[in-house]
Amino acid sequence: MGYRVAVVGATGNVGREMLNILEEVNFPVDKIHAIASRKSIGVEVSFGDKIVKCEDVEQFDFTTVDLVLMSVSGTFSKEWAPKIGAQGPIVIDNSSAWRMDPDVPLIVPEVNPDDVSYAAKKNIIANPNCSTAQLVVALKPLHDRARIKRVVVSTYQSVSGAGKEGMDELWDQTKGIFVLGAPEPKKFPKQIAFNVIPFIGAFNEDGYTDEEAKMWMETHKMIDPSIKLTVTCVRVPVMVGHSEAVNIEFHDPIDEDEARDLLRESPGVIVIDQRHDKGYMTPKEAQGEFPVFISRIRNDTTVEHGLNMWVVADNLRKGAALNAVQIAELLHERGLIKMKAIA
Repeated sequence: MGYRVAVVGATGNVGREMLNILEEVNFPVDKIHAIASRKSIGVEVSFGDKIVKCEDVEQFDFTTVDLVLMSVSGTFSKEWAPKIGAQGPIVIDNSSAWRMDPDVPLIVPEVNPDDVSYAAKKNIIANPNCSTAQLVVALKPLHDRARIKRVVVSTYQSVSGAGKEGMDELWDQTKGIFVLGAPEPKKFPKQIAFNVIPFIGAFNEDGYTDEEAKMWMETHKMIDPSIKLTVTCVRVPVMVGHSEAVNIEFHDPIDEDEARDLLRESPGVIVIDQRHDKGYMTPKEAQGEFPVFISRIRNDTTVEHGLNMWVVADNLRKGAALNAVQIAELLHERGLIKMKAIA
């Protein structure tokens, strides 16, 4: 017998991917509901070979479902996640609204699965930032082995991280350059086609952006607050797939060969690391895939115990929808989803 599941924000990039992945992994769904804003009532989305019509979030009775996957704005989630959780179902939320709430677990199943034990405090579980998700999958096994002292990360984030509007802007600008000239930026502050933008989110007083701050705060919550982590987030003209150049300094000795072997045995990771001109992963190749891919593992000889590596993942999957579904699978395996009696 399956669960009654609602996907809130079902018409967005991540919402649609949640529906795809629920079906792809054969999550036990008895009834699926696609939920969206009033303007999307009746819009059709796919769930396997079925077509599901969107229902209005304002009118939907959440007491009729067991589990809610939510991909909406932080403002919307702040209002709706507690309302939904109070009606019984566990909410797995993809926004930034709840990630740092001490009563809400922030989960990547390969990293901190036991934290689901306190999900019942608010009936909300937070999904991390897309760039953080792939980073912590790579860092956790290395930290367990050699204790990470400091990490320096530069991200190369695809436009799909900014939603459909970001993807449309890259497409329109790319086409326009070859015809009448690129249209003026709307979603991004500067032209993204044939360019990179070293700015994602909004500036904080310290000169870092909130996107950069999310990465160290979320890593501290999920792995270890003693890790020193500094980040530069960059938007690149790639449709799907985030990449990260990661430099790590450890307390204890570890070399590239041990790290490579350790990561090959780690959950959620595939190591693609041969020293020839095609022996590494790119975001294009990671698109549509589940794992976090790690390449270019090498010693950093400028510090006593240092490594460099290249980390790539599909940000709509492991960075968002897949991680949410994996949390749902974790809850299912541990018997933490309370199924309501069918009237």
